[in-house]
Amino acid sequence: MNFTKNILITGGAGFIGSHLVRLMVNKYPDYRIINFDVLTYAGNLENLRDIQDASNYVFVKGDICTVDDIESVFKEYHIDHIIHLAAESHVDRSIENPNIFVETNVIGTVNLLNSCIKNWKAPFNDNIFYHVSTDEVYGSLGDTGLFTEETSYDPKSPYSASKAASDHFVRAFANTYKLPIKISNCSNNYGPNQFPEKLIPLCINNIKNNKPLPIYGKGLNIRDWLYVVDHAEAIDCIFHEGILNSTYNIGGLNEWTNISLVKELCRVMDHELNRETGSSEKLITYVEDRKGHDMRYAIDANKITTELNWTPDETFETGIQSTVKWYLNNESWLNGVVSGSYQDYYQKMYQ
Repeated sequence: MNFTKNILITGGAGFIGSHLVRLMVNKYPDYRIINFDVLTYAGNLENLRDIQDASNYVFVKGDICTVDDIESVFKEYHIDHIIHLAAESHVDRSIENPNIFVETNVIGTVNLLNSCIKNWKAPFNDNIFYHVSTDEVYGSLGDTGLFTEETSYDPKSPYSASKAASDHFVRAFANTYKLPIKISNCSNNYGPNQFPEKLIPLCINNIKNNKPLPIYGKGLNIRDWLYVVDHAEAIDCIFHEGILNSTYNIGGLNEWTNISLVKELCRVMDHELNRETGSSEKLITYVEDRKGHDMRYAIDANKITTELNWTPDETFETGIQSTVKWYLNNESWLNGVVSGSYQDYYQKMYQ
């Protein structure tokens, strides 16, 4: 079959990446979607069982930190577009080991950019390098204000510093080599298939097992939450309709303090598990605050709404209901991820 586009999606077995891969494979049968993932602890091919046999889907195990892996997939599949999601993304892990974040998020991104320059032909009329980033590059807000696309970068953690650096490299390649690029900076995601080191799936799993719910500091840090399927649809929209060499902020229009979010999650879980209302809240445990913990993130998504007519479909209330039900109905997935046995799936399917 002759495909109209050969799109490399890096990190396609991860949380956000797998939802994007599924969307693109199902929505665009004339595109070949190449899922390029090294399968770290957060990459899980079980996330994509439902589309693994699709005629326009290919999985390639590869590492963006290994130039030969990138060059090989470029040559074999004639890559003409990249949507780059592969990244180390957990702030706590970046505090423990900043170097791996530099290697993956910065050097890995530059490796991809170099391969684009090498394999694509100027003036790059049929190519796009789309870099998926985070709102954390902007730093921390006070009680008021919103991050816009013009907000100055002020990263506060090793994770956000590495993502800010990768954003800068993408823009530098656009300026220096005239590479066509797009960048999006998104707020906190939640939904099915998220690795349970992040707040919402961690709390769902702990509530289910009557384990403590660790809350940093007083739980007053504020985040803007976006349902992951809405994020995937925003990426699709920006990829196809966004202006080249532009940045778009993607937000969920749902600001919650951590403690309010966890209490709402407790209420939903009590209902779903037929527990007495308020029983799960007793599991809340306050722990020492994260080092350099940003107080508040909030996105102004007016640009993507005005230019591209995108708005999130899910409210937090509907999204959290769907998320809780998914985790409770997919205990085998959750147990496999927690135990690490999900790695066996790759061995079985691809080795």
